[in-house]
Amino acid sequence: MTVLDSPIPRFHLAVPVDDLDAARAFYGGTLGLRQGRSSDTWVDWDLHGHQFVTHLAPGRSERVHNPVDGHDVPVPHFGLVLTVPRFQELAQRLRDAGTAFVIEPYLRFAGEPGEQWTMFLLDPAGNALEFKAFADDAQVFAV
Repeated sequence: MTVLDSPIPRFHLAVPVDDLDAARAFYGGTLGLRQGRSSDTWVDWDLHGHQFVTHLAPGRSERVHNPVDGHDVPVPHFGLVLTVPRFQELAQRLRDAGTAFVIEPYLRFAGEPGEQWTMFLLDPAGNALEFKAFADDAQVFAV
């Protein structure tokens, strides 16, 4: 089965960046995403089968944070739900690249519904990313 045959729709997300070369270095190099089509003002990325686009758009607004499990979570943010092994691999890849985390990788809501590994970081343009993983996939939407 290919991504196109999946019964789960793929998302498309576009975010502003102020430097396409820095975006290429981060998304292509640090995160290891495959680059798709591009122009002088945007770059398409394969975000695990989803279409993620960085658009050149200088100028950022003030950040907002919300408290979650004792941490200040940046809003807005986006990311992926990974398997625990893939999460740990990515966390190590980011550490090896010298990434400054907004919230270091840790186990959130330990022993509670929705227990998950999570980490937050910023791309070079200041866009916040969250990567998370659940040991039990049934906990993704637990209440």
